[in-house]
Amino acid sequence: MALIERLNGREAVVGILGLGYVGLPLMLRFADVGYRVLGFDVDPAKVDALNAGRSYIEHITSETIARALQQGFRATADFTEASACDALILCVPTPLSRHREPDLSYVIDTTESLLPHLRAGQILSLESTTWPGTTDEELRPRIESVGLRVGEDVFLVFSPEREDPGNPSFNTRSIPKILGGVTPACREAGMALYGQVIDEVVAVSSTRAAEMTKLLENIHRAVNIGLVNELKVVCDRMGIDIHEVIRAAATKPFGFTPYYPGPGLGGHCIPIDPFYLTWKAREYGLNTRFIELAGEVNTSMPQWVVSKVVDALNARGKAVKGARILVLGLAYKKNVDDRRESPSMVLMELLQAKGADISYSDPHVPRFLPMRKHDFDLESVPLTPATLAATDCVLLATDHDRFDYDLIKAHAPLIVDTRGRYRDTAAHIVRA
Repeated sequence: MALIERLNGREAVVGILGLGYVGLPLMLRFADVGYRVLGFDVDPAKVDALNAGRSYIEHITSETIARALQQGFRATADFTEASACDALILCVPTPLSRHREPDLSYVIDTTESLLPHLRAGQILSLESTTWPGTTDEELRPRIESVGLRVGEDVFLVFSPEREDPGNPSFNTRSIPKILGGVTPACREAGMALYGQVIDEVVAVSSTRAAEMTKLLENIHRAVNIGLVNELKVVCDRMGIDIHEVIRAAATKPFGFTPYYPGPGLGGHCIPIDPFYLTWKAREYGLNTRFIELAGEVNTSMPQWVVSKVVDALNARGKAVKGARILVLGLAYKKNVDDRRESPSMVLMELLQAKGADISYSDPHVPRFLPMRKHDFDLESVPLTPATLAATDCVLLATDHDRFDYDLIKAHAPLIVDTRGRYRDTAAHIVRA
C-alpha cells in the first residue's frame, strides 16, 4: 500500500487538528522523527503564536516549538490544506453539554470541514475521547458520503490520547498507544502511522473496543476517587484523617492501589468520560448505576468543601459574606497550568455567590484567561506574609510544589486544606 510505504519511509505529511494539550505534544513527536507536520487550529492566536515560535502551554517550551518550525512544522487555520496531508489526526475537545450529555460538536464540525478536502490514500485518526460507536456511526458515514470507501480509499482508526500533562515519568513516545481500525486494512495503516513515533502500539479488534478501552481507564479512576471522596466525608465525621489512612493502607504490597480525595474532579478526562458511557448505555436499555453514583459523589465535593469553609469561618465568628478568601491553585492538578474542568473554578463561583471576596494565587497561571464556562477578572496574588495575613481564609485547592507551605502556615489566619498537604493538627488548619 502506497500510504503505508510513505508512512514507514517518513515521507508522509501529517496533519494535526487541534493544537492543545494533546495535539501539540503529538505534533512535536512527529516533527522530531522527521515527518513534515501541518498543525490546524481554529484559534488564530494559537496559529500566530506557533508560527512565531511561541508556546502557550507551560510544560512545552518555546524552544521546542522553534525546533519544530526548523524541522518543517507550520500552523494554519486553512482547512483546504488538509488535502496535502497523508494523515489527519483529530485532537479536538469532547466536553459535556449543560445537561451532562456528550457534546460531539467539535468532532463533527471538524470532520465536516475536512470532507471537501479528503482524497483517496489518506488515513484519518480520531484521538478525542468519546462513546463506543462514534468512529463507526458518526465519522464513517460522513466520509463515505463524499464517495470515499473506508478501508479501500481512505483509512479510519480510533486511537485515544493518553497524555498526562506535567508527568515527568511518561511522555508521548513512551506511553503505549491503543489502536482500533474500522477494517483490518485501516488497522494496518494506523499501526504504520503510530509505529514510527510511539514505542508500543497496542492493536485491538475494532474502533469500538478502542473507544471502550479509553473509557474504562478513566471510569476506573473516577469510581475509585469517588470511593475515597465518600470515605473522606465519613472519616471527617469520625475525626479520622483519611490521608493518614490511605498512607497506611498503601503499605500493603498487594491488592491495594492508593487513590486520593480532593475538592472535586478536574482535567479533560475523568470528570467527563464516564458520562459518555452512561449516555450510550441508555441506548441499550441499561443504567450504569455504579458509574453514576461515583459521579454524584465527585461532583458534590466542591459543595462539601464550601460547607467546611463556611463552618470554619463561622467557628471564628466570621461570616462568609464579605470574607476575604484566597484560593491556592487554579490548575486541576499540581505543577501544571491546565485549568480544564478544574474544581477550583467551581469553588470560586460557589464562594463568590455567597458574597465572599475571592482572590487566587497560582504560579502556573499568572492571569485568569476566560474559559468556556468560567471567567474571573483576576490576576495571581503573590504569596507574602502581608497578603496571607490580610485574608480571612486560605483555601488550598491545588497543592503545587512551588507554594511555600511553611510561609502559608505561619501567616494565614485560617487554612482549609483539601489536598492533605498539612499533616499536623494546628488549630488554624481545617481538613476538607
